[in-house]
Amino acid sequence: MMFNGYNEGLVESIRLWLREDVGAGDVTAAVTVPAGHQSKGIIHAKEEGVAAGLPVAALVFEVVDPALTFKALVKDGDPVAKGTVLAEVEGSTHSILTGERLALNLLQRLSGVATRTRKYVDALQGLPVRLVDTRKTTPGHRMLEKYAVRVGGGANHRFGLYDAVMIKDNHIKGAGGIAPAVQRARAAIPHTMTIEVETENLQQVDEALSAGADIIMLDNMAPGLMKEAVGRIKARAPHVTVEASGNVSLQTIYEIAETGVDVISVGRLTYSFDSLDISLDLNERKEG
Repeated sequence: MMFNGYNEGLVESIRLWLREDVGAGDVTAAVTVPAGHQSKGIIHAKEEGVAAGLPVAALVFEVVDPALTFKALVKDGDPVAKGTVLAEVEGSTHSILTGERLALNLLQRLSGVATRTRKYVDALQGLPVRLVDTRKTTPGHRMLEKYAVRVGGGANHRFGLYDAVMIKDNHIKGAGGIAPAVQRARAAIPHTMTIEVETENLQQVDEALSAGADIIMLDNMAPGLMKEAVGRIKARAPHVTVEASGNVSLQTIYEIAETGVDVISVGRLTYSFDSLDISLDLNERKEG
């Protein structure tokens, strides 16, 4: 089974995560459930939210036991109510129990990210602004969590330190200013790579504009100051993308969007979410 066009690395991770949980084997299942016992596991939501990670859960069970049959009953991105059956997995009871916890852990976390993202997307209804995530992800789970953001209706910022230049306060200090930082970056990177500069005040905004930044981030600015900065940027360089970042919440995001920024980045999408409560119950048992 392929997941979003990517399989080999995810399978390797799943095997590593299974070794962490299963070790030499599931002792409890081995001593309580007869060999050859067959079951059907019903995976259901215990609260409302947005489903995400069903192909990942399917891949977990496939890695555990290719003979297991996994059937998704909803699609990633579907809103689900409390009690909705998300999927069924059928086959060896030992195998289902071995993969259960990892499959649910991933499904719960990714659905939690998608659910939170959808709330932020809904809060921006009617405004032409793009919601994106950040690099504030769980180590080892970035690809999955960023996938869940897309499932929830958001978009991805850079994936890592390697795919875009983002000049932040410490880079500016190390380079000796915004202008030399942008100049050195422009001379070194390919023409296909963008340069983003983080700014905290109007003076830095002007410096970033003069230096030729492709994207200007307005970091932790009050809405009034942010609106002034957007006006200044669009008047001088309408092609420059303006990003708002810092202390964005469901209560503040609409006001931030009204300032005219193009993009709002929200770290809370992947570091401050509640996992969706999802469970697996065996409801059909038979001897193999």
